[in-house]
Amino acid sequence: MPAQTLKESPVKAAVVTFPYNPSSQRLMAELGEKEGGGASEVNLLGRLYEPEGSPNRGMGGALSGYPKTPNHISRRQWITVIILFFVNLINYMDRLTIAGILTKIQNDYQIGDAEGGALQTAFVISYMIFAPIFGYMGDRHSRKLIMGFGVFLWTIFTLIGSFMPNYHLFLLCRAMVGIGEASYSTIAPTVISDMFVKDIRSKMLAFFYFAIPVGSGLGYVVGSETTMLAGGDWRWGLRVTPILGVIATFLIIFCMNDPPRGESEGHGNLKATTYAKDLQSLAKNKSFMLSTVAFTCVAFCTGALSWWGPKYIEYAVALAQAQNNTDVGSINVRNVSLIFGVVTMLSGIVGVPLGSILSTKLKQKYPRADPLICACGLLISALFLSIGMITASWNIYVTFALLFVGEVALNLNWSIVADILLYVVVPTRRSTAEAVQILVSHAFGDAGSPYLIGLMSDALKQSLSQESVCLPESASKSMPAFAGLESYSNVTQCDVAVDYYGMQYSLFTNSIVEVIGGIFFIITAIYIIRDKRKCDRFIAGESPSISTDDEDEDLPPQLQLILPNERA
Repeated sequence: MPAQTLKESPVKAAVVTFPYNPSSQRLMAELGEKEGGGASEVNLLGRLYEPEGSPNRGMGGALSGYPKTPNHISRRQWITVIILFFVNLINYMDRLTIAGILTKIQNDYQIGDAEGGALQTAFVISYMIFAPIFGYMGDRHSRKLIMGFGVFLWTIFTLIGSFMPNYHLFLLCRAMVGIGEASYSTIAPTVISDMFVKDIRSKMLAFFYFAIPVGSGLGYVVGSETTMLAGGDWRWGLRVTPILGVIATFLIIFCMNDPPRGESEGHGNLKATTYAKDLQSLAKNKSFMLSTVAFTCVAFCTGALSWWGPKYIEYAVALAQAQNNTDVGSINVRNVSLIFGVVTMLSGIVGVPLGSILSTKLKQKYPRADPLICACGLLISALFLSIGMITASWNIYVTFALLFVGEVALNLNWSIVADILLYVVVPTRRSTAEAVQILVSHAFGDAGSPYLIGLMSDALKQSLSQESVCLPESASKSMPAFAGLESYSNVTQCDVAVDYYGMQYSLFTNSIVEVIGGIFFIITAIYIIRDKRKCDRFIAGESPSISTDDEDEDLPPQLQLILPNERA
């Protein structure tokens, strides 16, 4: 019996809680078969609200192929999530490997900070341009084949890039790597959303995004340590992730599950609308648009900090050694990237699960908790990262401690922002929504932030007077011959001070952007409940379209009648 019969229900103001799996239509059909032709509205509502444990309860696993409880996770699902985690891990390892060996790349190609930042900018520009294309394909075609192609593409060009003899060819290879990674990052979260719902989905997304800080940290470690083992040849640092990429391609094609879109909500037969309709709906979705702007600020800060953070601390360590004419102990210029990577990994190990736990616990009592947690994370991060930059030249240990706290607060955002997108956007538009979010956040976030910070640093180096940042007696003093300072052998202590303060003033831009992002997350909290309810209604009624305006004009008529108390 179709779901439209619900509109004649005598329970006019009841809030119907639809089961996690299967859809209301399939549930009604099943009840009708058992009762000899048709399930009455009263019987349906009664069974949906029967006590836990009742064999007739709508949540019972009567339909084969669905988990018996919403907390059940099959072996195939675990395998799929682990594969997605592994690919995301090596994805971010590859992105940040270059940041761990950036000084050596700059010395080899004889380029400045602006050109060094352009390596990341070229990658992100191609990444964001192709993300909408793969997002469109991901809503309509085989996701495992698209992801397999993308991972193989970035594997090949990462390896080819390690053999490039000049800067411009190397820059082109980094741009090609961005195309490959766009296919994976756009689609992978939607696969998780189609396997899980509610708290389980949040936990699986936290596990998936846990790979971002851990992979980023491993990128610094693998890049710097492999280079050191290879006798200082940075090119070997880029030849580790391609090996793992080949393994990942095989796992995606032959071992990963690609569930029907909307299956976790019990609607595996939802059909995609036109691309123009998808974009129109997303543009009207205030929660999606505001959280995307806020996440753009997160991407800006993450891109700039991950790219220039090690370089800035190198300047700080070199300056401290020069001013004190002593070695600073266990931390020196050579192992800054290694320590920075370890701190980044630890902050991710703490921050990503903490964000998921806070979301799960607080959202039950405070439905607007998700964007507010993200806002608090950004504001706390801005404070601690700013103080950490100020302390870098006089106590590097305090700086790393403050960096850890600031990155933990920043990492609260990853899984929560992804979860927000998935519960305010309908299943057949989620890949497109991921692509739009990637396009916007990278176009105005980390696509330009490394280059912008590098450009500002170069400009400040030209404008800063040596008298304002140097002691008079250090203007002509050479750098001491401590371990790791070989690349500073031809400069004076005052030159290093100018480099340090130029980079410091540039990185303060991050703190301003983080505060802006926090404000946008706070505004998102105003609309989050309304937009989530409308998404849930659409899934329950299988309307071909959905509007996120205040009017419910596009909602199915039966839902407008039986859910009057849910109006935003």
